[in-house]
Formats: sequence, structure tokens, C-alpha cells
Amino acid sequence: QVKLVESGGGLVQAGGSLRLSCAASGLIMSDYAMGWFRQAPGKEREFVVAISRGGSMTNSHDSVKGRFTASRDNAKNTVTLEMDNLKPEDTAVYYCATEWTLSGTRTGYRDDEYDYWGQGTQVTVSS
Repeated sequence: QVKLVESGGGLVQAGGSLRLSCAASGLIMSDYAMGWFRQAPGKEREFVVAISRGGSMTNSHDSVKGRFTASRDNAKNTVTLEMDNLKPEDTAVYYCATEWTLSGTRTGYRDDEYDYWGQGTQVTVSS
């Protein structure tokens, strides 16, 4: 059974930083691209960052480029999202998700292409 568990969310002031982690189990991590998505109250879920199976490629939404960085450690079955210079508009529940793929460079941004999802972790940025 595949399970994804996010952690690291919390309350931070604007300009601050947070590190989110996603621990995966029940799968071979290196078979999956990983994505981070977020959903703010009253809004649709949106793409944040994706990282390829081996971690060599990333793809970020324009709104987080230069501020958010994804990394992964397949040996430890974890994916990390470093978030710097946080803004109030980054407030949302953040989810990690897996996308099974044969491609070593795939970094999809569509949520309907992702297979498994975590339960989410709340990030709140105060102004």
C-alpha cells in the first residue's frame, strides 16, 4: 500500500522559510516523479514544483521560481520542498504526489497525471 506523509508545515512570517518533507512508503521511489501541489481556501489545487525520478530535473510554477526548491533522496524515500522568502499568498495546504513514469526527465504539472497523494500539511504565512 502506497502511503505519502507530508510534514514541516506551520506558521511563518512573510519573508521567512519553511522546509516541507514527504515520506513515501509502499513504492519504489525511483520509479516515480514527484510533485508538490497546494490548495488555498476557496481555490483550486495548483501545481507548485515537480522533480524527476532521479532528481536531475525540476519544474516550478512561475510564482515560486527562485524561492522554492525541490530535492529528493530516493535511498531514504523522501522528497523535500525548501520554501524561502515566503509570501502571504503562499498560504495553503501543501500536498506531495507521485507520478509513475518511464521517463527520467518527466516533471509533470497536471494533477490528474499523479497517482498517489498525501494528506497535506498546512502552511500559513502572516503579513
